[in-house]
Formats: sequence, C-alpha cells, structure tokens
Amino acid sequence: MNFEQMIGFGVAGNFAGHLEQAGEAADFTQVKTENAIQPKAIFPFYVPSEKAGFLSTFPLSHNQINFLQGADNLQIEPEIALICDLIYKGKQVEKIIPRYFAAYNDCSIRRPNTKKICEKKNWGAASKGISSKLIPLSSFIKGSDIDQYRIACFHKRNSELNTYGIDSPAIGYSYFHQQLLDWIVDRMNNQPDEGPMNHIASLLEQANYPKLAIISIGATRYTEFGETHFLQPNDISIVAVYDGEKYSAEEIEKMARDEKFADDISVLIQKVV
Repeated sequence: MNFEQMIGFGVAGNFAGHLEQAGEAADFTQVKTENAIQPKAIFPFYVPSEKAGFLSTFPLSHNQINFLQGADNLQIEPEIALICDLIYKGKQVEKIIPRYFAAYNDCSIRRPNTKKICEKKNWGAASKGISSKLIPLSSFIKGSDIDQYRIACFHKRNSELNTYGIDSPAIGYSYFHQQLLDWIVDRMNNQPDEGPMNHIASLLEQANYPKLAIISIGATRYTEFGETHFLQPNDISIVAVYDGEKYSAEEIEKMARDEKFADDISVLIQKVV
C-alpha cells in the first residue's frame, strides 16, 4: 500500500479536552460549531502534489521522528488513523469508505503564532507516524469490530517507561461512525480558508482528486506526564491500538516496556533522531 499516493487529513478537536491540553484551543475560538462536542475542523498534513508547498513533503514514518532543531515542545499525539476510499460526484466528495485503521502519531509542535493548524503538523520527512500494521475494517457502523479497540500511548527515555496518553476507547471520540464520516465529507466540500482552517476542496483539486486518504481522527487526552513532558532526541514514542476485549491495559504496558507486541495489535514505535 503506497501511502505517498494518498492525501492526508487530520481532525482537530474530536476528543474532549485535548485541544486545551495541547495549547491549541485558542486557535479555534472564532470557529463556529453546531454543538459543543462537534470537532473544530479538518486540516491537511500531506498533499501529493508539487504545487502544495511544504505540504507536498511526505511526513509519515513507521519507525522514527526527526527532531526539529530548536524544538523543545514536541509532543506525541496518539490517535487512530483510517485508510479510506474517496468517492466523488463531479468535483465534490460524495462518500468516504474506511477500509483499514491503524495506530497513528500526529506529532505536533506548539507554535503559538502560526496562522494555520497544518503548520504545526508537517515540518518535513518523518515528522509524524503511522503503524505498518493495518487492521481491516469490514464496517464502520456502530457495533462494528473497531468499537472494542482502545488507544494507548507511552514514552520511553533511558529505558524508563511512562504512560503518555490516557488509555482510551475508540468509541470515546466525540464524533465516530457515520456521523464522523458525514461531517468530514461536509468539511472536505465546504470548509473555508479562514482562521486556522484550510480550503480543503482546492487541495483535493490540486492533488487531482486522489482516490485514497489517510484520515487521523483525533488525539486522546494526555496524562499529567504527557501534558508536561516533551520529546527529545533518543526518546522512544509508542502508540498502540489494541482489542480491549482481548488485552488488558497492564498487558499492553508490559508489551510497551519490552517493545514487543502481539501480531494482532497495530503498534507504532518511533525513535526520535
């Protein structure tokens, strides 16, 4: 599967409390939402087109994060990513069909004076990550297999492991299932170039209407440790998406400590270099 041919988007504000912890809530004060739990916007992190400026640099890695010199505020953002078919009607997105899901790190820099959220998300090659272990999705309706999955996140420095993100259920997302897909379709077609947001329809056109997309659907809340500790060279970032009916949080923590996970877990282990 060639990720470099897929367009990449993320969902901002789809897990209660994360934007506040990540210092991004102020970016969205002028963004109007229909209800209190609705995500704020979608943002591009990769556009497969030479015309896309810094967004044309492929930022995903399966095993490393390139440390940005001078960055003392680099944070892991543990998420689920969906690998989706994009169905068009004319020049508009008609439907999104998720085919796989995977552990994802929407690694971000706290840049308080940036205009667009995407400027915190792609600072070059290996600036974020997706697991090479994709889990097939037969359905994304309520009650489907993904509902029993959970997202865990750990940080390791000098062999000392700490829990970085609060172990969270996939169904803890504010918008999920068809409600999330319908909202993303609307944002792809109608989101304006305003405040921290990009005009998504023009980016899809720029990329010649790609048939596949990687969509990261929102970062979980941090533990107190995760909120106050930032990545440094030689750190290890671990994000695991696992079946919560098959494995306990304690078992996942032991696997993280050993850096050895069961084959049916989508795990992303990245070294900061």
